[in-house]
Amino acid sequence: MSTTRSPAATPVAQQMSTLDRLLPVWIGLAMVTGLLAGRWVPGIADALDAITVGSISLPIALGLLVMMYPVLAKVRYDELGTVVRDRRTMGLSLVLNWVVGPALMFALAWIFLADLPDYRTGLIIVGLARCIAMVIIWNDLACGDREAAAVLVAINSIFQVLAFGLLGWFYLELLPAWLGLSTTGLDVSPWEIAGSVAVFLGIPLAAGYLSRRIGERRRGRDWYEDTFLPRIGPWALYGLLFTIVVLFALQGDTITSQPLDVARIAVPLLLYFVLMWAGSMLLAHRLGLGYARSTSVAFTAAGNNFELAIAVAIAVFGVTSGQALAGVVGPLIEVPVLVGLIYVSLWSRRFFRTDTAPGVFR
Repeated sequence: MSTTRSPAATPVAQQMSTLDRLLPVWIGLAMVTGLLAGRWVPGIADALDAITVGSISLPIALGLLVMMYPVLAKVRYDELGTVVRDRRTMGLSLVLNWVVGPALMFALAWIFLADLPDYRTGLIIVGLARCIAMVIIWNDLACGDREAAAVLVAINSIFQVLAFGLLGWFYLELLPAWLGLSTTGLDVSPWEIAGSVAVFLGIPLAAGYLSRRIGERRRGRDWYEDTFLPRIGPWALYGLLFTIVVLFALQGDTITSQPLDVARIAVPLLLYFVLMWAGSMLLAHRLGLGYARSTSVAFTAAGNNFELAIAVAIAVFGVTSGQALAGVVGPLIEVPVLVGLIYVSLWSRRFFRTDTAPGVFR
């Protein structure tokens, strides 16, 4: 009898590359580096914040483009049609992202921050900004369906442009008025949101599509996937770490000078990410989506577009506002929590009938 173990039987940690296994260490170091730089390096936050075009931070945009390109270059775009035709995946993702997610964040914000209206409003804005960028990394690390993730973030992008302002009015003005609660206005241009979507998703998506199309046409799929993709794969991690350092350097002084406020904001955020991921994973499992697509649905539903949330909070309420601080605390909690959920997700594969092999940065 052969003693060779199948990938599914091999412990997850042994299947992952060294780069992948140490991901929490790299991310932790990046967060600490950014916080310390923002706190102790004179003028670094002002210098980074000055490099903007409109409401878009060029350093953050650069990091996200480098981060997302390798993953989107791995997508097999000729297989996207199978995802679009999967009504269970599409329907579940839309409901989770645009009905359940904003409603859950609204409820948690009012439960935990009823006496802090600025932070409460900032948290609700975070809930309205559905993820279109970093979720690509979390999905790939957890061995989700790349094609499904690409379709779902594209749909989120369209809905974000069309629905963000409307949902902001509903959750910050109309619904609180119905419930007899205090209201807050949110004046945000759909063109600003469209610009954010175009930069953070449109550019790397176009680059990834063209890379695969040109690479396969000239050298074939085997060369593209076996030679080219492994060369560019690690750059996704480099872009992720650079983005984290820049983001936390921009707000390092604010975060470290208000630890109690950060803790108050962190509690509902922690609950939100865990509840959204776990609930989405269970629902997808019950619908029989299989591990890969369940993972894509879960991480897409749990993640948030912190770039957009922070930009909107700063544009509407000011860079020193409580709303902006709540937006900044979003990735402070989201990054380590969703990294932890990657390992939970990989562990949960034993409960699914279908499986995939891990390793995004190999």
